[in-house]
Amino acid sequence: MKANFIIIAGCMLAVTGCQTLHTAEPNSDSSNKTVNTNVKNKKSSTVTLEQIEEQVAEVNDLWVRIDSQMHFPVVDNVLVNQYRQWYIDNPQHLEIVTQRAKPYLYYIVEQLKQRNLPIELALLPIVESGFDPLAYSASNASGLWQLTAPTALSFGVKTNWWYDGRRDVASSTKAALDLMEYLYAKMGQNWLYTIAAYNSGEGRVFNAIKHNQARGKSTDFWSLSLPRETTHYVPQLLALADVIKHADKYGINLAAIDNSPQIEVVNIESQLDINLAADLAQIDISDLKAINPGLKRWATAPQGPHHLIVPSEKAATFKRALATIEPDSRINWVRYKIKSGDSISEIADQFETTATLIRSSNGIKGNNIIAGRFLIIPVAAKDPDLVTMIADQVLARKTVIKSSVNKQTYTVKSGDSLWKIAQTHQVSVAQLSKWNNLKKQSTLSVGKSLVIYPNEVSINTASNEKTVNYRVQSGDSLARIALKYKVTVAELIEWNSLEKSTLIQPGQILKLIMTNS
Repeated sequence: MKANFIIIAGCMLAVTGCQTLHTAEPNSDSSNKTVNTNVKNKKSSTVTLEQIEEQVAEVNDLWVRIDSQMHFPVVDNVLVNQYRQWYIDNPQHLEIVTQRAKPYLYYIVEQLKQRNLPIELALLPIVESGFDPLAYSASNASGLWQLTAPTALSFGVKTNWWYDGRRDVASSTKAALDLMEYLYAKMGQNWLYTIAAYNSGEGRVFNAIKHNQARGKSTDFWSLSLPRETTHYVPQLLALADVIKHADKYGINLAAIDNSPQIEVVNIESQLDINLAADLAQIDISDLKAINPGLKRWATAPQGPHHLIVPSEKAATFKRALATIEPDSRINWVRYKIKSGDSISEIADQFETTATLIRSSNGIKGNNIIAGRFLIIPVAAKDPDLVTMIADQVLARKTVIKSSVNKQTYTVKSGDSLWKIAQTHQVSVAQLSKWNNLKKQSTLSVGKSLVIYPNEVSINTASNEKTVNYRVQSGDSLARIALKYKVTVAELIEWNSLEKSTLIQPGQILKLIMTNS
């Protein structure tokens, strides 16, 4: 694990900060600092955990909360002093970091509180990434906590075509803190060793300790022979902690961050189009993407993790709206006719999806596909190229309402399948299955009779209802329109003789039957 920062021979061009974790803070001059807060007994060395929690409840600025709980000593060391001076000389860096940290810092602080871990660890993303969740290092580490792919995998963080959990604040924070707890236990509950091991790996720290032990030398952190990056990493963190704790003394104005939740991690249970999610949460899609940097595509990952981060003030709205969305409406689908020479991977690239998802969506085990047949493919709700690219391939089958007058019977022939029969009669497999009480595992036997109902839709409007014509806008989906007009997707499908998998087009007119108030 490597920090993503630059140090040029004494010029201190690093743009990240440093923190260390200890158990006492001798010779602290925090009593000289004047802070506009109601925190009491700040000078006391015998404050209990209960008193600290009571005091924290009174703090409105998250920086003050962090300040009040820091307790690790900062040693008089050349590198610590150099980094401290760099922060003092470059106050704009902490201004930028503060803006980046606002959505995430409270969440991280709360995670530390739940695990009873030192508050100073909340500053580590400043050292690692400058609180930039998209930061990427030369050693292929990524995210706020700069996790490498092997480390992330070891701690359960998924990284694939759809999603990079190293950039996701929830997944990466959990992994980073799991790693910290693991290292703390392995390193004999020494936080300086732990932080050093977080940077360069436990093996290097252990070897450095053994090397000194074998030669009768001191084994404190400052005496160890470690990689240059690590010897700078810990002092940088210590200097950052000192600067934040004594910001007033050093003439640094830390912009306040509300000591309240800014984001909420919501369980969405299954794959969800993020444009639809933004509409459900009533926020701009760019804002949703900004706080979900782990999402790499137009939807959450099909196989999870099934969570989405939304602004705290929008969480309740989002959860209520999400509960009204039918599972089939969470993403859009199109029907693609296979052309000669097509391959699953090429089709996946064309529709910005994966070959694996196409296979699973169509029950395909290998790579063999047959020209002339159809594939059902999940697609983004908002894609400026999508409309022209697949306009002639949109599934436009009509919903069928059963009518005993037009009931038909079909006798299964050799080579038939539900899919083939459905295509011939312009109905869906789901409809055939429902009308004939068939299960997914059901097999068709030659000679079996199936009932089929021709496409017939009958809508009766009562006297207290009115018909509204709605012109589809770019980016619309049935779910969005249903949400906007407080109707259901099922009603839109029935009123307009649509199929659930229909991709509606900009300019298309939809009929809505509204009840007069």
